[in-house]
Amino acid sequence: MKKTFLITGVIFLTGLVIGAYTTVTAADPGLVQILTNKLGVTEKQATGGAGCIFNTAQQKMSKNDFTSLAKAVPGIDSMMAAAPKKEEKKGALRSAASLLGKGNSSLSIAASLAESFSQLGMSSGMVNAFIPIILDYVQEKGGEAVMNALQAALK
Repeated sequence: MKKTFLITGVIFLTGLVIGAYTTVTAADPGLVQILTNKLGVTEKQATGGAGCIFNTAQQKMSKNDFTSLAKAVPGIDSMMAAAPKKEEKKGALRSAASLLGKGNSSLSIAASLAESFSQLGMSSGMVNAFIPIILDYVQEKGGEAVMNALQAALK
């Protein structure tokens, strides 16, 4: 009788632990999953698109701010690695891109992100769909200061 009760108790407790772990895991689907669910993009597009945004932000963020961002976003390294490499621009396109970058870093950032998103098979308008979702995610995971640093780096 005691043995049966003990075994039942252990099974019950094991079920609680597994159930709690599953609930915690399911409650945080991760940034890539959120992007695929909300925007209907593929996992490759979500991973690469987020990576493009984080690569761009890293160039303008302080080391401390980027470290805080990296702590808030699990898998940020793999996202950044999945971002398409910049293609060498030719002739007039290179001239236009350099002109955009001279006076207005916002235009330069937008043009760079649009080019990268195009390489992933997405329209330039998807950049504007990704950014608010990423900012919300970063604010939820890392706090307002980290989100503000990311937002400032993308302007």
